[in-house]
Amino acid sequence: MNRSTTIMTVAGVTVGGVLAYAVYFDYKRRTDANFRKQLRKEKKRVKQSQTPSESGQTATGGVDANDLRSALESVRNEEVPPGPEEKEQYFMKQVGMGEQLCAKGPVYHLPAAMCFYRALRVYPSPVELIVIYEKTVPPPVFQLVMELTNLDVSNDPSLAEGKIGPLSDGEDESSPLRGPPSEASSQEWDKVTDPGSQTPALTKDEIGYYTFFPPKAMNVAVETVNVPDGKGGTMSKKVLVVTKDFKAGEVIYQEDPIVAVLDADLQGKGTHCSYCLRQIQNDPIRPESDRLHSVYCSSDCLTQHKAHSQTLLFTLESPLPAAIAPEMGDTLRKERENAQKAFVEYLIQTKRAAPELVARFVARQVSAETAKMLPRGILPGVASEPVLTDGGEYSLYDHLERLRYLEVKPADNETHVLKDVLQTALPGLEQFLTEERHATFVGKMSYNSYGVYFGEGREDKPETAARPENTEKTRTPCGTSKQIGTGFYAVSSYISHNCAPSAEPVFPTGTAQLQLVATCALQKGDEITVAYVDVSQHSGETLEVARRRRRMELARGWRFACSCRRCAEEGLEGEIEEGLEGEIEEGGDESRVEDIVTRAEGS
Repeated sequence: MNRSTTIMTVAGVTVGGVLAYAVYFDYKRRTDANFRKQLRKEKKRVKQSQTPSESGQTATGGVDANDLRSALESVRNEEVPPGPEEKEQYFMKQVGMGEQLCAKGPVYHLPAAMCFYRALRVYPSPVELIVIYEKTVPPPVFQLVMELTNLDVSNDPSLAEGKIGPLSDGEDESSPLRGPPSEASSQEWDKVTDPGSQTPALTKDEIGYYTFFPPKAMNVAVETVNVPDGKGGTMSKKVLVVTKDFKAGEVIYQEDPIVAVLDADLQGKGTHCSYCLRQIQNDPIRPESDRLHSVYCSSDCLTQHKAHSQTLLFTLESPLPAAIAPEMGDTLRKERENAQKAFVEYLIQTKRAAPELVARFVARQVSAETAKMLPRGILPGVASEPVLTDGGEYSLYDHLERLRYLEVKPADNETHVLKDVLQTALPGLEQFLTEERHATFVGKMSYNSYGVYFGEGREDKPETAARPENTEKTRTPCGTSKQIGTGFYAVSSYISHNCAPSAEPVFPTGTAQLQLVATCALQKGDEITVAYVDVSQHSGETLEVARRRRRMELARGWRFACSCRRCAEEGLEGEIEEGLEGEIEEGGDESRVEDIVTRAEGS
């Protein structure tokens, strides 16, 4: 075993903790003002409790105060790695060495603290890492890390803004802080994100985001327009427009799903690939152990699916790379097995796609964050990530949080069974999935997902016993009953419905890859619309019956009363209220965006 592997192996448990809490803290830090305030209070408490004695002779843990100052000076004089990759490797090396030194006993506590402090200098979110240290680092060593932090801030006025030492070449003042941010900097963050602030929340970030997203190569852009709100007024809404002219029949763009799942009746049957959803013609590839009895059309699909989500959710393999994965005892293995069995039983019972889509989205986010945190070469067979922007550093959650969603209430035990799967796979990750957050995720998947269908769609989908208003629906022009699976697409989620659509989602490759085809001539700047439901007039249907059917499906699936031109021309005065009575609340459109996004847009 080479030295790099040894370091990574020793640091395995810490990496798992960092990964789990990084996902959790990233979400909480950006969306929960109370959480940020609590972080500041906790930081103050730790500072106060760990302040050296007034005599200045002895620091925490019996370490001489002069030795502590000398250690700090030594670390501050060291050169900080300049680039992101070098910083990642430096971080992992220092964490690993710190773990090794902790195991050698009290004599090595100060050298161990120096290692953890070096890692803290290059970590993008220092305050969050301090909280992680408090949970994972031995208390005496953690106290020394805090002493080093306090001394560093108090000894240099320039550090009041969270800087440690001079900026490296090529690093400007907007680079991540190398030391814990000051109280002032935390308050500045609150000014940008707290309700009631005079500064529009995340306005600069919102502008930047839609500069990078979607990629210009996709020939589309996101714009804000005013649409009817169902109350006689208007509301702002993000829509997708073309950035060049298209003729009818031309492909505007193609898009791979972030996550995709087979319909419940096809899962485990061996007829379709569990990853790309392709119909399998020859003998499928079957993994040795898989809770869902998944099959694949190729070894590449198997590898990608395992890396994205399958390993974490439905196998007993570690979601971390083998080089750093901690050993799993028999007790934890059994707990993980039972948690997965309960989740699979729930999926089989409900026969709904949204719970599995949410689970796979969370797992894929973990996979993406793992790849970011570890040095290159340590992750064999890393899952490929979609190119969703032309620049900037945005996580999968950054894309999800900006989308519209429906307020839904998952079943009482749905959040619980998924949290058990996450907790037994990677302890700490379950804290990310609160009941409120899980409900929002389900609402986003329910509102934005597309049905994957081939050709004219299938005719053998079993009828559901659920009431029509409780039946899961997807954006499928030929009808949800014709689909073989469901996919969530970041760009296509911005497309609005129209009963006379300007484009159509199709799947000509026989996989979940979506191609958007223009159904009429489009000029630069025109809005793209698709039909969420089957808008055709069926054989034997009158025009009035066909109109009522499609509008009822829209009201039940997406909770809005369609106000498109076709509906207006075909409708009779008062029919909207009569036909949709009881299906949607007064207001016409129940979809919404998260509060933080609303504040960001100043609406």
